[in-house]
Amino acid sequence: MTCIVGFTDGTSVTVGGDSAGVGGYDLTVRADEKVFELGEFVFGFTTSFRMGQLLRYNFTPPKFHEGQEIFSYMVTSFIEALRPVLRNGGFAKVNNGVEEGGTFLVGVRGKLFRIDNDFQVGQSVEPFEAVGCGAQIALGAMFASELAAEQRILRALQAAERFSAGVRGPFVVKRIPT
Repeated sequence: MTCIVGFTDGTSVTVGGDSAGVGGYDLTVRADEKVFELGEFVFGFTTSFRMGQLLRYNFTPPKFHEGQEIFSYMVTSFIEALRPVLRNGGFAKVNNGVEEGGTFLVGVRGKLFRIDNDFQVGQSVEPFEAVGCGAQIALGAMFASELAAEQRILRALQAAERFSAGVRGPFVVKRIPT
């Protein structure tokens, strides 16, 4: 349970997230943040704190080669480097021959991507995206707002906190320029 929200203006990417750790009816407000910078990347994760820890402390994004198309890089080099990190860290699982990971947002070079549990890379036609149990609430708030990026994300997270039992502040917002 969580809410992660991202926004891009085409040159920078801003990602924000809540601090809820939810299991059943139990809620812990966590000190370890779901949103972080890693080199030129900004990440915001849901699904599992273990997955987020592996992303933050075990994953080294592969080198981006100038002239390479960013979506192609994400689908190939980035995902190919990510999968063994999640597998070796005890997070990725194989069910019926299909490897499954988790869901997170990642921003790089002015682009915002959604990585789903089947390792597909998605890029919305909207300049914003959200994941987690508060995602639909946050997406509505993002659509209806014309605030600056950080204020827009904070407003979306506040809406998700207000109307979803699985979202709690404090909120963390990180921005990376290109």
